[in-house]
Amino acid sequence: MAMLGGEAMPRILMQVIRFCINSDDKPLKKLCMLYWEVVPKYQEPSSDEVLRAASGGQPVQRKLLPEMILVCNALMNDLNHPNEYVRGSMLRFLCKVKDEEILGPLIPSIKACLSHRHQYVRKNAVLAVFHAHRLHGETLIPDGPELVDQFINAETDIGARRNAFLMLYHESEDLAIQFLARNLDDVSKFGDGFALLVLDLTRKACRRDPNQKSRFVRVLFQMLSSNSAAVSYEAAWTLISLSNSPTAVRAAAVTYTNLLNSQNDNNVMMIVLERLEQLKKKHSKILQELLMDILRALSSPNPDICKKVLDVAMALVTNKNVADVVTTLKREVAKTTQESSDSSEDKGKVYRNMLIQAIHGCAVRFPDVAESVVHTLMDFLSSDGGMQVIIFVRAIVERYPTLRPAILTKLINTLDEVTNNNVMCVCLWILGEYCETAETVKDAFDSVTEQLGEAPYVIQADDKKAQEKAAAEAAKGPKMVTKNVVLADGTYATQTVYSEAKTPAVTDKTPHLRKMIVAGDIFLGTIISSSLTKMCLRAPDVNLDPVTVKEMTIKSLLAMCGIVKMAEVTVSAQKSSLADCSERVTLCCRALLDPKATALLKKTLLSEGKSSFATFLKHIQDKENKEKESREEDAITSQADDLIHFRQLRSLTAQGGDLDLDDGSDLARATGYADGGSLLSNELSHVYQLSGFADPVYAEAFVTVHDYDILLEILIINRTPNTLANLTVELSTMGDMKIVERPQSHTIGPLDQMTIRASIKVSSTETGHIFGTIVYEDASTQEKGYINLNDIHMDIMDYIRPATCTDEVFRSMWAEFEWENKVAISSSIGDLVEFLDHIVSSTNMSCLTPHDRNEKGSFLAANLYAKR
Repeated sequence: MAMLGGEAMPRILMQVIRFCINSDDKPLKKLCMLYWEVVPKYQEPSSDEVLRAASGGQPVQRKLLPEMILVCNALMNDLNHPNEYVRGSMLRFLCKVKDEEILGPLIPSIKACLSHRHQYVRKNAVLAVFHAHRLHGETLIPDGPELVDQFINAETDIGARRNAFLMLYHESEDLAIQFLARNLDDVSKFGDGFALLVLDLTRKACRRDPNQKSRFVRVLFQMLSSNSAAVSYEAAWTLISLSNSPTAVRAAAVTYTNLLNSQNDNNVMMIVLERLEQLKKKHSKILQELLMDILRALSSPNPDICKKVLDVAMALVTNKNVADVVTTLKREVAKTTQESSDSSEDKGKVYRNMLIQAIHGCAVRFPDVAESVVHTLMDFLSSDGGMQVIIFVRAIVERYPTLRPAILTKLINTLDEVTNNNVMCVCLWILGEYCETAETVKDAFDSVTEQLGEAPYVIQADDKKAQEKAAAEAAKGPKMVTKNVVLADGTYATQTVYSEAKTPAVTDKTPHLRKMIVAGDIFLGTIISSSLTKMCLRAPDVNLDPVTVKEMTIKSLLAMCGIVKMAEVTVSAQKSSLADCSERVTLCCRALLDPKATALLKKTLLSEGKSSFATFLKHIQDKENKEKESREEDAITSQADDLIHFRQLRSLTAQGGDLDLDDGSDLARATGYADGGSLLSNELSHVYQLSGFADPVYAEAFVTVHDYDILLEILIINRTPNTLANLTVELSTMGDMKIVERPQSHTIGPLDQMTIRASIKVSSTETGHIFGTIVYEDASTQEKGYINLNDIHMDIMDYIRPATCTDEVFRSMWAEFEWENKVAISSSIGDLVEFLDHIVSSTNMSCLTPHDRNEKGSFLAANLYAKR
């Protein structure tokens, strides 16, 4: 550990050779291997030689320490040791040795280990040959590939065969391809590691020479059905990356869907869904055939997985499969109402809202299914997802007039089941706007007034006392009574009894609508007044008799008076809305009582609401269409000198296979490559220079931010001709950041460089700073040096990204966190919409509130949302 910290300790080398090198103790042998790995093996050059080499003279000649001859002899003894563990451990150690002078004498012993009886020795011997040939192939072991080729043909162990193929893959690709061609039928028997190497070889060979694709067709399709999820996934990805033919894409898509439904790991499922989403962009027609298999993944208990499945599936819905998709979604919605032991119930109302939104999207795009789903969903008006259901019903009522009578009848019959105030507001608005026949107007008015009851809408004194008494009894809790009792054997004991009052049976049958009004919901009272007014104004137009119209008007006026009285005397959170409520109710009363006011307001009240809502829906649809068009990829222009393959001009294209992987790829190659973009500019924006070019040590950091983790990759370059020992990057943070993994001390050679990594944990999305110092010790002068580093400013924008959520979720989060804060801003931007766009782009958030960019005004309210 001291030597790893940079201390030389030159005097202990001979002591280790004398007392430790010939020991048979295996832990001691392992420690010796660690020591041989870090011990200096060459004589230190003199300062004159270093300066001469730095000034452009003769390079420094490295001289091996004489003691290393004894070490090499000991290593050779271990390579010839009768114990296979000792041999294998030594072969693994030699894979870390880079010195030609040490490896040279050991090559014959390494070759001899290739024919050892034990597979542990053989598979490590192949790695040692690979390592030696990669570093010093032509000098030490020029016949390495041929030697390994003979070895792999006779080898039966899976691990040894995999290591041998790894050596051929990197050092002699032709021999690797020849071995693969001879053993195509047996690849599935060679193990998962071997199969993954074959896939790497396939990608490498086919990208270099597309004519090679036909040689790997059979093995690729064979690996798609592998029992290993990793192999089948990599095979599908390889097949898609090499070919755009429908046969290949269909086979890969089937593999992805099988993995999606057979794996339980959420990370694996999310990765597969990402692949399916990428596949959907260019091959949506093929994925449409597998849509029902993709929807089977909705059985996952993770709501994020279900959301991703719905995102992928909704883009694949067509006229042919929409009926099956809607049936599946309705079945999933029904599952959410089953007992709590059901897996779907654990996902809560979030999953139900996602399903309702998906059904809403299907109904908007395909009107034929709207009638079949709207009645089913209306049964969930009283559930957690009632807001999503009523918003869906509102849009369907506006878009499809033929469905209005059945929907309004269902809504009137289920009005007494609604328990949510916001849902009740939308229900009453729908009844007031769209009841356009005598029957629906009369039924809707009777239902609302029956639910509302007669004024006054305040808690009576007796009811208030009863409620206070019940609350006091509940607050008391159980009573504890302690008494002495005589046991069966005649002894005394103390007995404690907890007595609890019986819970009285619930006898309150007050309708939900009246409860809401009595509780002080002023906004709901305003909606009721407006809805009743619209029904009374529309009643003469639908041929209701004057007596009935007059009765409806009187009941509405009495109800509105009671609502205003309730708003005046009730203390609630909506007390500030009293003035607005009074003004709106007064307007409704005038519209019912004053003929002149009726003539002026009737058209506005009865038609402007529907027309505004229709405009709103049209705006939403236009916005979705624009977003869809913006997501479509533009054609990528290929380079002028790119090669274009014309399969019609080539003969025997598919030799060696029954499918040409170039089939269907000619057009793609002619128009451009899908992966032509580069992430270089994005990566360079996260590189920070920490020290100057004139400093003895140059440092720069590449910062990667992933959720709550920050990874620093610090490049250290020694710009001096001396070895720097104990070089440490000491980091500190400012803000809610904590350094999890601190950089270790290192020794860096003259003009050498290395990469040091550090991990930082972020506890909150706040701005922070990372600063530090480089401390080192010059090995030649024994002087310590210090370099202060530039700060790394971590902006909050690195943590957040734009996102979307429903209005219901946004309101619940706003009420929970109480984020409201007024800020005065001075800006040179004069237009409100332009200023909103500036805020959205500057804060990296998305605007949830639709607005018309052509309208001008002096007031604008918008909801912005982002998440980590």
